[in-house]
Amino acid sequence: MRTRAAALLEQPGKWQLVEVELDEPRANEVLVRFEAAGLCHSDDHAATGDMPVGRLPLIGGHEGAGVVEAVGPGVRSLAAGDHVVAQFVPSCGRCLPCASGRGNLCDLGIYALAGSQADGTYRAHLDGAEVGQMTMVGTFARHAIVSEFSLTKVDDDIPFHVAALLSCGVPTGWGSAEYAAEVEAGHTVIVMGVGGVGMNAVQAAATRGASHVIAVDPAAFKREQAATFGATHTFADIDQAADFARSVTGGQGANSVIVTVGVTTGEHVAQAVNAVAKFGTVVVTGIGDVKAEGLPINLWLLSMMQKRIQGVIFGMGTPSFEITRLAGMYKAGRLKLDELITRTYRLGEVNQAYADMHAGSNIRGVILHES
Repeated sequence: MRTRAAALLEQPGKWQLVEVELDEPRANEVLVRFEAAGLCHSDDHAATGDMPVGRLPLIGGHEGAGVVEAVGPGVRSLAAGDHVVAQFVPSCGRCLPCASGRGNLCDLGIYALAGSQADGTYRAHLDGAEVGQMTMVGTFARHAIVSEFSLTKVDDDIPFHVAALLSCGVPTGWGSAEYAAEVEAGHTVIVMGVGGVGMNAVQAAATRGASHVIAVDPAAFKREQAATFGATHTFADIDQAADFARSVTGGQGANSVIVTVGVTTGEHVAQAVNAVAKFGTVVVTGIGDVKAEGLPINLWLLSMMQKRIQGVIFGMGTPSFEITRLAGMYKAGRLKLDELITRTYRLGEVNQAYADMHAGSNIRGVILHES
């Protein structure tokens, strides 16, 4: 079958609308009709060339929700008609990381980087060329062949545009606060960058009882929105936020700083290390240029003050568990998802959507695929 998609044909480059030919699903694969796709900054890293991709052309999109239309041989976890959320990291459930409770580090992740399926081959084709799918899913396509290990079934009554956010931004931000920063009641927490990921770190920190949830972002719109997600204080500058944190902790500083800046640099991490107290944790969730190396931090302070720098992927949680758990919280009214969506777009507006993201006017944009 043929389907419409937004793809990168070069790096750096803009998203271009193409029609690709899809193979039939093979073993442990399904055909998904995507109804909505989230517009995460990670796809923009691919477009700018900050993040190399394993295959061009590349269908973008790793946040998405849709319906299973057909299943291939051996599929056990899904059936035609199931509503599903894409995972930007697969979880097979059998490799050592999965078996030890670290499904976010599944060995199949190597294929997510390649943009292929779990056997190293491709299911989409453009003018005879094999086409990659962003993190094995490619939600910027109306239809896609996807591994069952990259999908989680969700209840049918969760709207697709909301469910799509559970693919990445929500669990990544939430887990950054809960698992990586280990936020506890009474903590002082700084979140640097309150877009689609950082805003969920804010609401997680607030839900977990932090006394001070300090949101930092140069965009006034995002600072205003942060208050509705539980931020107690907002600042445009990290130095101001750090001074405030010290003022309410007897000069100590924040218990944790969660770095969710769209294009993270070593300087951002260094600023976060300076802002945390003794025994404080710096959570590095945002990504930047893959070629950038080095942190301009004071190693004496890092050691002598027993500070910790913690990297994060998918919020350090197992994808299927986190998606299911957070979906339940949403249905119970304990998680804000609708409020994260600033604007919806058609697929042909994807480049405008990313221009809006760069302008700081969106918390999260969502593509609604046309029927």
